[in-house]
Amino acid sequence: MKGVRNMDALAFKQKKKSGWSIEESKELYGIQNWGAEYFDISDEGNIVIKAPFESSKVAVPILDIVEGMQERGMEMPTVLRVANLLDDRIKSLNESFHRAIEEYDYQNVYRGVFPIKVNQQCHVIEEVADFGVAYNHGFEAGSKAELIIAITKLKDEKSLIICNGNKDSEFIELGLYAKEMGIKCFFVIETLTELPTILECSRRLGIEPLLGVRVRSTVKVDGHWNNNSGDRSIFGLSTTFLIQMVEDLKQAGMLHCLQLLHCHLGSQIPNIRSIRSGVLETCRFYIGLVEEGAPMGYLDLGGGLAIDYEGLRENRTHSMNYEMDEYCVNIVETITESLDPLNIKHPVIVTESGRSIVASSSLLIFNILDVRDHRPVPLPAKLPEDHHELLANLWEVNEIINDKNFHTCYNDALHYRDELRHQFYLGQISLSNVAIGDNLTLSVLDKVAGFASKRERVPEELENLSELLSDVYYGNFSLFQSLPDVWAIDQVLPVMPIHRLNEEPTREAIIADITCDCDGKIDLFTTPDGIKSAIPLHTLKDDEEYYLAVFLVGAYQETLGDLHNLFGDTNVVSVKIHEDGTFSFEKEFHGDSIADVLSYVEYDTKIMTEEFRKSCENAVREGRITAPRRKQMMKAFKESLDGYTYFEKEEY
Repeated sequence: MKGVRNMDALAFKQKKKSGWSIEESKELYGIQNWGAEYFDISDEGNIVIKAPFESSKVAVPILDIVEGMQERGMEMPTVLRVANLLDDRIKSLNESFHRAIEEYDYQNVYRGVFPIKVNQQCHVIEEVADFGVAYNHGFEAGSKAELIIAITKLKDEKSLIICNGNKDSEFIELGLYAKEMGIKCFFVIETLTELPTILECSRRLGIEPLLGVRVRSTVKVDGHWNNNSGDRSIFGLSTTFLIQMVEDLKQAGMLHCLQLLHCHLGSQIPNIRSIRSGVLETCRFYIGLVEEGAPMGYLDLGGGLAIDYEGLRENRTHSMNYEMDEYCVNIVETITESLDPLNIKHPVIVTESGRSIVASSSLLIFNILDVRDHRPVPLPAKLPEDHHELLANLWEVNEIINDKNFHTCYNDALHYRDELRHQFYLGQISLSNVAIGDNLTLSVLDKVAGFASKRERVPEELENLSELLSDVYYGNFSLFQSLPDVWAIDQVLPVMPIHRLNEEPTREAIIADITCDCDGKIDLFTTPDGIKSAIPLHTLKDDEEYYLAVFLVGAYQETLGDLHNLFGDTNVVSVKIHEDGTFSFEKEFHGDSIADVLSYVEYDTKIMTEEFRKSCENAVREGRITAPRRKQMMKAFKESLDGYTYFEKEEY
């Protein structure tokens, strides 16, 4: 990935200080940039969640919640959801639009809809529905299952349901029945082929539909998904098909049903200019449909409101160069300026913000199980008597290295190390000699890193040193289950320890999960200086767990997870923070057991238990084990089936 800065991490590693402050941790991990609204570090060195209330923000240490989880039998890894943060994002979005509407004397209202696909988990949807009532916040559904969720969970008839995606007759019937019950349920026409089905179902049931149409924007946006924007967008009708749809509705006498225009600009749009350009073009389409005789009244601008994962406030893939208020003002202002000269009534503004609503409210917490330390072990006083000549060369390089020749010594060390390994492959050198050579090479590289970090300009071939020298911290989680976007699309998410932040982190590391896969790692980290390939972490203590958290994971991560190595869903805890500083566990969901994940891949655990019993009984009959041992083995087998799929600490 371009833009990864390695030597910054090495410079930090070499920095020696007499003490360490909370402010230094805040600066190092960038928490005041990506998390200043909801996360901070306490004077005790713990990350706190800042829950907003009318008059103040209440801070609760995440470590206190973790201790509460463990007292209730909820082990790591765990997804922690904070209802206060989800509620506040709904409130902030709606009130930002309300302020913009007042500022520009906009003559209509805002109606947000939450795309269920972003996080379909039941208690997330229920929280959106419950808190969203005050703002008439609705849902976007892209499948029959999601439509059923929307119909059953929606609490307010003024809220909207926007139906996107391909719709068969069963889907359409459900939506028509919802409309008959008083729910404003719009069918957004994605292709011309679904219009006849909508019209046929409408005639058969005697229920007129609320129709929308998705148009294909030609605006090319910035960000990760920009290759799928503009003319190459997979969403929406072309202008040719848009006019054809209008003619088909006129012929059917149903043009009066067309009331909504939908235009999806893209996901995670980092540049406000892209949004403004997209809205401007969408307004021209809206004007064109009004001129064609459609009554209209609703303008759906889709998703795109970004999350600043890096906290840089820049036009970068994982950042954004605007605030929520600026986003809302740009939309309201552009619509007003486009429609007012033509005396066209202001439509209801609809957006389908999902990522921005839920990302902040969830974090993944896990403990570190082990560390592969890449520091050289203490060198012997001298080389063994039977040492190879190449070892002597390496020893000399390690002795003579200084701030003038470190680049030459770097190349020499790698040359001698590779020659040693080659001789080992040929059987010409012992394993112990290779081990000494590898350790000497680490010693040289460690010194090279120190000298290089003091230079303003680092030679290009030394830029990957942090990858060579970084430790591997093994985390108790599955990347593929809990953070699939990190693996699939190089999504960068904030990662940091949740405690010990009043101590200096002295090791540089990448984070590996517990799957048997070389891709099961986090090696891109967001920092105030850009994206780095290693993260500073603390050395482990023998007498306590070391906890890390990945923040802003509420959007898509749980929904897209898979069963790599049959690691199932994690434990999930939903808490609500109260104004007096206490918190309550609102909902708890125990993660998948081994029996659960086996059933997902079509194994019958009853049959498997019987097969294991037969094997044990055969062993008894053949005299390999005793009957009491068989009983013990059966008990262990059944307990394993009921156990958590992740690493469980032994209790003694």
